[in-house]
Amino acid sequence: MTRVEFYVLPSAHPEGRLRAACQLAAKGWRHGLPVFLRCADDSQCGELDELLWRFKPESFIPHGLYASDPQGPVVIGRDEPPAWEPGLLVNLDTRLSPHLDRFGRVIEIVNQAPDLLTACRENFRLYRQRGYDPKRVEL
Repeated sequence: MTRVEFYVLPSAHPEGRLRAACQLAAKGWRHGLPVFLRCADDSQCGELDELLWRFKPESFIPHGLYASDPQGPVVIGRDEPPAWEPGLLVNLDTRLSPHLDRFGRVIEIVNQAPDLLTACRENFRLYRQRGYDPKRVEL
């Protein structure tokens, strides 16, 4: 069954969520996992794409937008299905992915913004209703 975790950040700053997504993508890729970074909208996709280019100047995280390379090692997209299974889904959207069962692991990144906290609490409940056993990880 898919492993689900909620990584909880201490601040409400949206940049922190994107930086955490970059760190998780780098770690997943280094461990040989395909990574899908699911964004809330096209603007966030572009912002994350740009951040991955400059995230760690001394290293390179091979990535691209789903439209350009759906089979890349780190893919940035929205609701598209992954081109590989199982892999790591880093969810930055406030909704559950329609392709949950195609991933071996799902990480939801939560910060302290009130609207996001409310959405993530609902997602936690939905995961449980669907039979997953979500875990909370404090960062």
